[in-house]
Amino acid sequence: MNPRFSAIAKSLTISVLLLTLSACGYNDFQTKDETIKAAWGEVVNQYQRRSDLIPNLVNTVKGYASHERETLEAVTKARSAATSFQITPEVLNNPAAFQKFQQVQGQLSSALSRLMVVSEKYPDLKADSSFRDLQSQLEGTENRITVARQRYIVAVQEYNVLARQFPTNLTAKMFGYEVKPSFTVENEKAISTAPAVNFGK
Repeated sequence: MNPRFSAIAKSLTISVLLLTLSACGYNDFQTKDETIKAAWGEVVNQYQRRSDLIPNLVNTVKGYASHERETLEAVTKARSAATSFQITPEVLNNPAAFQKFQQVQGQLSSALSRLMVVSEKYPDLKADSSFRDLQSQLEGTENRITVARQRYIVAVQEYNVLARQFPTNLTAKMFGYEVKPSFTVENEKAISTAPAVNFGK
Protein backbone atom coordinates (compact mmCIF):
# COMPACT_ATOMS: atom_id res chain seq x y z
CA MET A 1 0.00 0.00 0.00
CA ASN A 2 1.18 3.47 -0.83
CA PRO A 3 2.62 4.98 2.39
CA ARG A 4 1.06 8.33 1.58
CA PHE A 5 -2.36 6.74 1.05
CA SER A 6 -1.93 4.79 4.29
CA ALA A 7 -1.19 7.97 6.22
CA ILE A 8 -4.23 9.70 4.72
CA ALA A 9 -6.42 6.70 5.57
CA LYS A 10 -5.20 6.72 9.18
CA SER A 11 -5.82 10.44 9.43
CA LEU A 12 -9.35 10.04 8.07
CA THR A 13 -10.04 7.16 10.46
CA ILE A 14 -8.93 9.23 13.45
CA SER A 15 -11.02 12.19 12.26
CA VAL A 16 -14.11 9.99 11.86
CA LEU A 17 -13.52 8.48 15.31
CA LEU A 18 -13.21 11.91 16.92
CA LEU A 19 -16.35 13.14 15.19
CA THR A 20 -18.21 10.00 16.28
CA LEU A 21 -17.11 10.44 19.90
CA SER A 22 -18.13 14.08 19.80
CA ALA A 23 -21.51 13.26 18.29
CA CYS A 24 -22.10 10.62 20.96
CA GLY A 25 -21.45 13.06 23.78
CA TYR A 26 -17.94 12.05 24.82
CA ASN A 27 -16.76 15.67 24.95
CA ASP A 28 -19.93 16.66 26.80
CA PHE A 29 -19.22 14.04 29.45
CA GLN A 30 -15.72 15.40 29.89
CA THR A 31 -17.01 18.96 30.27
CA LYS A 32 -19.86 18.11 32.62
CA ASP A 33 -17.65 15.86 34.74
CA GLU A 34 -15.23 18.75 35.25
CA THR A 35 -18.15 21.06 36.08
CA ILE A 36 -19.32 18.61 38.74
CA LYS A 37 -15.85 18.41 40.27
CA ALA A 38 -15.60 22.20 40.43
CA ALA A 39 -19.08 22.50 41.95
CA TRP A 40 -18.27 19.79 44.49
CA GLY A 41 -15.06 21.56 45.43
CA GLU A 42 -17.08 24.66 46.28
CA VAL A 43 -19.52 22.61 48.38
CA VAL A 44 -16.63 21.15 50.36
CA ASN A 45 -14.99 24.57 50.77
CA GLN A 46 -18.16 26.09 52.22
CA TYR A 47 -18.72 23.20 54.62
CA GLN A 48 -15.11 23.58 55.73
CA ARG A 49 -15.65 27.30 56.22
CA ARG A 50 -18.58 26.51 58.51
CA SER A 51 -16.57 23.92 60.39
CA ASP A 52 -13.78 26.44 60.98
CA LEU A 53 -16.23 28.85 62.63
CA ILE A 54 -17.52 26.33 65.16
CA PRO A 55 -14.69 26.22 67.76
CA ASN A 56 -14.86 30.00 68.30
CA LEU A 57 -18.65 29.88 68.34
CA VAL A 58 -18.70 27.11 70.95
CA ASN A 59 -16.12 28.89 73.13
CA THR A 60 -18.05 32.15 72.97
CA VAL A 61 -21.32 30.46 73.94
CA LYS A 62 -19.54 28.54 76.68
CA GLY A 63 -18.44 31.84 78.25
CA TYR A 64 -22.08 32.78 78.87
CA ALA A 65 -23.83 29.42 79.00
CA SER A 66 -21.31 26.92 80.34
CA HIS A 67 -24.02 24.80 81.95
CA GLU A 68 -25.49 24.04 78.49
CA ARG A 69 -22.89 21.29 78.36
CA GLU A 70 -25.01 18.72 76.52
CA THR A 71 -25.75 21.09 73.64
CA LEU A 72 -22.16 22.28 73.39
CA GLU A 73 -20.83 18.72 73.41
CA ALA A 74 -23.32 17.72 70.70
CA VAL A 75 -22.00 20.46 68.41
CA THR A 76 -18.37 19.51 69.11
CA LYS A 77 -19.10 15.82 68.52
CA ALA A 78 -20.99 16.51 65.29
CA ARG A 79 -18.16 18.74 64.04
CA SER A 80 -15.64 16.01 64.82
CA ALA A 81 -17.67 13.46 62.85
CA ALA A 82 -18.00 15.84 59.89
CA THR A 83 -14.31 16.76 59.78
CA SER A 84 -13.13 13.16 60.18
CA PHE A 85 -15.15 12.03 57.15
CA GLN A 86 -12.67 11.54 54.33
CA ILE A 87 -13.62 13.69 51.32
CA THR A 88 -12.27 11.83 48.31
CA PRO A 89 -13.22 11.95 44.60
CA GLU A 90 -14.77 8.49 45.05
CA VAL A 91 -17.54 10.08 47.13
CA LEU A 92 -18.98 11.52 43.90
CA ASN A 93 -19.37 8.04 42.42
CA ASN A 94 -20.37 6.16 45.56
CA PRO A 95 -24.02 6.61 46.63
CA ALA A 96 -23.39 5.09 50.07
CA ALA A 97 -20.41 7.35 50.77
CA PHE A 98 -22.31 10.37 49.45
CA GLN A 99 -25.23 9.53 51.75
CA LYS A 100 -22.82 9.29 54.69
CA PHE A 101 -21.40 12.71 53.80
CA GLN A 102 -24.93 14.14 53.80
CA GLN A 103 -25.68 12.44 57.10
CA VAL A 104 -22.71 13.84 59.02
CA GLN A 105 -23.24 17.34 57.62
CA GLY A 106 -26.95 17.13 58.41
CA GLN A 107 -26.19 16.13 62.00
CA LEU A 108 -23.88 19.11 62.33
CA SER A 109 -26.60 21.41 60.95
CA SER A 110 -29.06 20.05 63.50
CA ALA A 111 -26.62 20.45 66.38
CA LEU A 112 -25.87 24.04 65.34
CA SER A 113 -29.58 24.77 65.12
CA ARG A 114 -30.11 23.53 68.69
CA LEU A 115 -27.16 25.64 69.86
CA MET A 116 -28.69 28.76 68.30
CA VAL A 117 -32.02 28.04 70.01
CA VAL A 118 -30.27 27.68 73.37
CA SER A 119 -28.30 30.87 72.78
CA GLU A 120 -31.54 32.78 72.37
CA LYS A 121 -32.11 32.46 76.14
CA TYR A 122 -29.00 34.52 76.99
CA PRO A 123 -29.38 38.27 76.33
CA ASP A 124 -25.78 39.00 77.36
CA LEU A 125 -24.53 36.44 74.86
CA LYS A 126 -26.68 37.89 72.09
CA ALA A 127 -25.23 41.32 72.86
CA ASP A 128 -21.63 40.09 72.76
CA SER A 129 -19.88 41.58 69.71
CA SER A 130 -17.81 38.44 69.08
CA PHE A 131 -20.91 36.29 69.12
CA ARG A 132 -22.78 38.64 66.80
CA ASP A 133 -19.85 38.61 64.39
CA LEU A 134 -19.73 34.80 64.45
CA GLN A 135 -23.50 34.68 64.00
CA SER A 136 -23.21 36.89 60.93
CA GLN A 137 -20.39 34.79 59.49
CA LEU A 138 -22.34 31.60 60.13
CA GLU A 139 -25.44 32.99 58.46
CA GLY A 140 -23.40 34.05 55.42
CA THR A 141 -21.74 30.65 55.26
CA GLU A 142 -25.06 28.84 55.43
CA ASN A 143 -26.23 30.92 52.48
CA ARG A 144 -23.06 30.06 50.56
CA ILE A 145 -23.58 26.37 51.34
CA THR A 146 -27.11 26.55 49.95
CA VAL A 147 -25.91 28.22 46.74
CA ALA A 148 -22.98 25.80 46.32
CA ARG A 149 -25.21 22.78 46.86
CA GLN A 150 -27.75 24.06 44.36
CA ARG A 151 -25.05 24.53 41.74
CA TYR A 152 -23.83 21.01 42.39
CA ILE A 153 -27.36 19.60 42.11
CA VAL A 154 -27.86 21.31 38.73
CA ALA A 155 -24.46 20.09 37.46
CA VAL A 156 -25.22 16.49 38.48
CA GLN A 157 -28.71 16.66 37.00
CA GLU A 158 -27.34 17.75 33.61
CA TYR A 159 -24.67 15.05 33.72
CA ASN A 160 -27.15 12.32 34.71
CA VAL A 161 -29.56 13.26 31.92
CA LEU A 162 -26.68 12.88 29.47
CA ALA A 163 -25.77 9.51 30.99
CA ARG A 164 -29.33 8.19 30.71
CA GLN A 165 -30.62 9.51 27.39
CA PHE A 166 -30.06 7.89 23.99
CA PRO A 167 -27.62 7.85 22.23
CA THR A 168 -25.24 9.35 24.81
CA ASN A 169 -26.12 6.54 27.23
CA LEU A 170 -24.18 4.22 24.90
CA THR A 171 -21.12 6.41 25.30
CA ALA A 172 -21.65 6.41 29.07
CA LYS A 173 -21.68 2.60 29.13
CA MET A 174 -18.69 2.35 26.81
CA PHE A 175 -16.51 4.70 28.87
CA GLY A 176 -17.88 3.95 32.35
CA TYR A 177 -19.70 7.23 32.99
CA GLU A 178 -21.99 6.16 35.80
CA VAL A 179 -24.97 8.14 37.08
CA LYS A 180 -23.80 10.25 40.04
CA PRO A 181 -25.56 10.67 43.41
CA SER A 182 -26.87 14.03 44.52
CA PHE A 183 -28.40 15.62 47.60
CA THR A 184 -31.76 14.12 48.55
CA VAL A 185 -35.05 15.97 48.91
CA GLU A 186 -35.09 15.23 52.65
CA ASN A 187 -31.62 16.67 53.02
CA GLU A 188 -32.63 19.78 51.07
CA LYS A 189 -35.51 20.36 53.50
CA ALA A 190 -33.13 20.08 56.44
CA ILE A 191 -30.54 22.45 55.01
CA SER A 192 -33.14 25.08 54.15
CA THR A 193 -34.16 25.48 57.78
CA ALA A 194 -31.00 24.86 59.80
CA PRO A 195 -29.36 26.40 61.60
CA ALA A 196 -31.60 29.30 62.57
CA VAL A 197 -29.21 32.15 63.17
CA ASN A 198 -31.41 35.22 62.91
CA PHE A 199 -31.75 36.98 66.27
CA GLY A 200 -33.89 39.89 67.27
CA LYS A 201 -31.96 43.13 67.39
